[in-house]
Amino acid sequence: MGGGRLTAVLLFLAGISWSQQNRYIVSFTSKQGTPFSLQEPARFLSAKALQRRDRNGVAITTADLPVPPIFLSQLRAAGVEVYHTSRWLNAALIQAQPSQLPAIQALPFVAGVRFVAPGRRLTAGRRQAKDRAGEDTPAATRNQLQMLGITNMLVDGFTGQGVDVAVFDSGFDGVATLSFFQHLYSGSRVKDTYDFVARSNSVYQYDDHGTEVLSIMAGFSPAVFTGGAPGANYFLYVTEDVSSEYRVEEWNWLFAAERADSAGVHVIVASLGYNTFDDSAMNYTTADLNGTTAVVSRAATEAARRGIVVVTSAGNEGNVPGWRLVTPPGDAIGTMAVGSVTTNGIRSSFSSIGPTADGRPKPDLVALGSGTTLIRRNGTISTGSGTSYAAPLVASLAIGLIQKYPDLSLDGLRNAMLQSASQASAPDNLLGFGIPNYLKVIDFFESKKIDDPIEIYPNPAGEVLSIRIQNGLQEDIRVVVTDLAGRVQINQVVKITRQYDPIEVDLTKLAGGIYFVNVKRTAHSKLIRLVKQ
Repeated sequence: MGGGRLTAVLLFLAGISWSQQNRYIVSFTSKQGTPFSLQEPARFLSAKALQRRDRNGVAITTADLPVPPIFLSQLRAAGVEVYHTSRWLNAALIQAQPSQLPAIQALPFVAGVRFVAPGRRLTAGRRQAKDRAGEDTPAATRNQLQMLGITNMLVDGFTGQGVDVAVFDSGFDGVATLSFFQHLYSGSRVKDTYDFVARSNSVYQYDDHGTEVLSIMAGFSPAVFTGGAPGANYFLYVTEDVSSEYRVEEWNWLFAAERADSAGVHVIVASLGYNTFDDSAMNYTTADLNGTTAVVSRAATEAARRGIVVVTSAGNEGNVPGWRLVTPPGDAIGTMAVGSVTTNGIRSSFSSIGPTADGRPKPDLVALGSGTTLIRRNGTISTGSGTSYAAPLVASLAIGLIQKYPDLSLDGLRNAMLQSASQASAPDNLLGFGIPNYLKVIDFFESKKIDDPIEIYPNPAGEVLSIRIQNGLQEDIRVVVTDLAGRVQINQVVKITRQYDPIEVDLTKLAGGIYFVNVKRTAHSKLIRLVKQ
C-alpha cells in the first residue's frame, strides 16, 4: 500500500469462497455531500480537541470532516455491514461477500476497495494470547522510574492529573477488578472504553498485554507499586485481534486514533507493531519504513499532526535476520518510537534499531524494557521484557510534563525530551537520542528562559511569512523550511540592515500542511512549527 491516494483496485484472497464474508476497506473519492462544515467544527470535534489544535497552531481541514453519511447509507443499501469510518483517510471498514464488491465498486463516490481480513467480525470467544515470560515475584518500580527522573516528577506532584491518555492494545483483562486500578474508577478517570475488533464497550477480556502496559503508567498501591502517571485520565481501546494478524488491525488503530482525537486526548500510547501478517501478501518490507506507506504509520503521523503526543514501541526485531529495524508505526513522522535498555542503560539485544527507509534515526528515545516491573491479569506483580514496556515509561514522563507545562505544544514537548536526553549531542540508530529525564527537561527549559529574540507571524500563514529579529543589525540570517519528512523546501539567507525590520519569506510554492522553520542567526537559532494554509 502506498502513502498516496488509494487506487481503485479490488484485492481478493486466493481460494476464498465467493459466498464467504470478509472485511474490506472502501475508500471514497471526496467528501462532497457532507452536512458538516469547517465553520462549525464543534459539531464533530470536542472542545478539548479544538483547544489542543489551538495550542499547537493546527488548522482544521477537510481531512477532519466526517465521512458523508449518504455514502454510508448507500453502502448499507447495497447490503453490506459498515463497521467504522476514517475521517483522515476518507474510508470505511465494511463486511461483505466478494460477490457484492462489483456493485460497491460501481458506486460513483467509491475510489477503491481493498481486502484487509478474511471471515466475519470476531466477537466473543477470541483466542487469548499466552502469558509473556516473566518472574512472578514482587519487584519495586523505583528503578524504572528513577531512570527517567519520574520519581522526582511524582514528588513534585505531577502525576498526570487532567491529562487524557488513550491506550491501544489487545485487551485489558483484570483492570476493572484489580485493586491496583481501583483509584481510576473511584475517581471516574476511565473516560472511555471501546473494542474496535468486536464493536463493543467491553475491553476487560481477551488478553492482559494492555493490562501490563497500563499498569506501568496507571497502576498504584501504596508502598507496593507505583506507575509513572497514576493521576491521568485513561481511554482504553482494543485494536489488536490476538487470534490473527491482518491489516484490518492497522485500520482499527486508525479508527481508535480518530476517536481519541475527537475526544481531545493529549497522548496516545500504543505498544503494537506490524510488519508480517497471516497473509504474506500483506507483509511489509524494510523499504516501506518511510512513515507514509504502512496504514498504521500514516495514522500515527496524522494524529501527531493534530497535536497529539504519540508514543509507540520501536519493536522487538533487533535480533531478527533480514529485518532488525523498527516496525510500523515506529517509522511514523513526528512521533516518539521507544526502544529498550537494561538496568545499566545498555541496549537490549532484541530492541529494534534504525534508520528508517528515508534516513531518519530511530528509535527516538529509550527506557527500561528488560525486566520492567508490571502487573498481570491475576494481580501478580511481575516483570516482563520488550519495547512494549519501555514505551509506557516514556509516555509517563510525557504525561507529567504536559501537566507541568500545560501550554506547551507537541513540538515543544517532543523537542525538549529529545534535546535533553542522554545522547542528544550524538543520536544514533541504536538508542536514538537516548534516555530522557524529567530533571534534564526542566534544565532545558530553564536555559531557554531569555527574551525570545526571534518571532514569526502569522501562524498559520498564507502566502507570506514574516520573521522579526530583535537586536539584529548588519547580520546574515538563514531561513530553512523543511517538511515533516525533513526535506528542505526553502533555504535562503537574508541580511538585516535595519533593526526590527521583518524578514519576509515567500510561501506561495508550498502546499498547505505542516512545516518546520529554522531561523539561524549568529548567536541564536529557533525551530518553529508552521502551518501553511
